[in-house]
Amino acid sequence: MSQRYPNYWEYIRVEELLALQGGLEEDEAQLSDDEVMFITVHQVYELWFKLLLRQLTTVRNLFRGPRVEETELAGVVQGLRRGVVILRRCVDHFEVMETLRTRYYLEFRDKLTPASGFQSAQMRQLEILFGLEDKDRIPLGVEGSYVTALRSHDGRSSPALARVQRQQEDLPTLRHAIEEWLWRTPIDGVGPDEPNADAALDRFVAAYLRAHEGEVDHSAAAALVHATGADEHSRLLARYEREKESLRQFLGGSEAEGGPRQRRMRAALLFILTYQDLALLSWPGAVLEGLIELEQAMTLFRQRHARMVERVIGRRTGTGGSAGVDYLDQTALSYRVFRDLWAVRTFQLRRSAAPALANPAYYGFVTG
Repeated sequence: MSQRYPNYWEYIRVEELLALQGGLEEDEAQLSDDEVMFITVHQVYELWFKLLLRQLTTVRNLFRGPRVEETELAGVVQGLRRGVVILRRCVDHFEVMETLRTRYYLEFRDKLTPASGFQSAQMRQLEILFGLEDKDRIPLGVEGSYVTALRSHDGRSSPALARVQRQQEDLPTLRHAIEEWLWRTPIDGVGPDEPNADAALDRFVAAYLRAHEGEVDHSAAAALVHATGADEHSRLLARYEREKESLRQFLGGSEAEGGPRQRRMRAALLFILTYQDLALLSWPGAVLEGLIELEQAMTLFRQRHARMVERVIGRRTGTGGSAGVDYLDQTALSYRVFRDLWAVRTFQLRRSAAPALANPAYYGFVTG
C-alpha cells in the first residue's frame, strides 16, 4: 500500500473549522457580517484559552513533585513566556471587536439573552488553575454562584459545568504548587526539614529587616531635608515608619498572616529575588519574574476587556443579567492570585544593600 501524504487543509481541519460560524441558525448566510465577526472572534478567544490552559497545566505539573530539578525551570520560564504572549494576542483581538458599532451590535444582541461571556468555561478554568479562590470572587450580579451560571437554563448539567468541575478536582492549583516549591527553597543553604532550619530563617529575616530599615532611613533622610514645615516633616516620618512596619508584619509569621509556613514562603520570595544573580537562583528568579508578568498580562486583559465592552455597549446590563462593565472593572481590580509576589516589590533592596550570606557557595557562587 502506498503511503498517504496529508494536505494542509486536512491536518488543520480547515473545512470543519470554517463551518462553525453559523451561530444559532447554523448557516452564516443568514447572519450579518457583524454577527459572523462577533462569533469568530469569540471562537478564536476560546482557542487561545485552550492553548493557555494546556501550557499552564504543563507548568503546574512540573512543580507537583517533591523536587523540581534546576534543568526543568528553563521549561517553566518558556511556558510562562508563551502564556504571556498568548494573553497579549488576546488583548490585541479586542481591536477587532471595537470595529463593531453599537447600533449594529444591538441588531442581534437580544438573541444572545440569557447567554453571556461569563459562561466561558475555559476562562473559569484558567482562574481556578491560577488559584483564584471562591471566597475572592466578585458576585456576577444575578442570583447563584459562577457554577450555577454554567448550568443549562433548565437546571441540568452542561459540558461547561463538567469542564469546570474537572478543573476544581485537578489539584494543586498553580499558586499552591508554587507555594510548596517556595516553602522547600533552601534559605542561605538550609532547607525547611533540616535541624537548624528555623535558626537559619530567623538569621536571614533579621538581617533583611536591618538592611531594609537602613534603606528606608536613607530615603527618609533625603526626603525630610525638603520638608517645608513641622507638619509635613511628621507626615513623612510616619509614612516611612509605616513602610518599615509593613515588612515586619509581612515577615512576622502571625496566624492572621498564615503562620510560620507563610513566613518561610514569603522569606523565600525575598531570598530568591535578592540573590538571583547567584547561579542556582538564576532560574528560580526568572520563574518568579515570569509569574508576575503572567498575572500582569491577565490583569491587562481584564482591563482591556472592560474598555472594549464599555465602548461597544456602554454600561448596559449584561445579556446574562450581570452588572456588565461594573463587574468587569471589579474583577480587573481585585482578581490577584500571586499577591505576595506583588507585595515583595515594596520590600526589595538595591543589590549593594543586600545582607551578606553565610553560605553563598551553596548556590554556586565563586569568589576570587
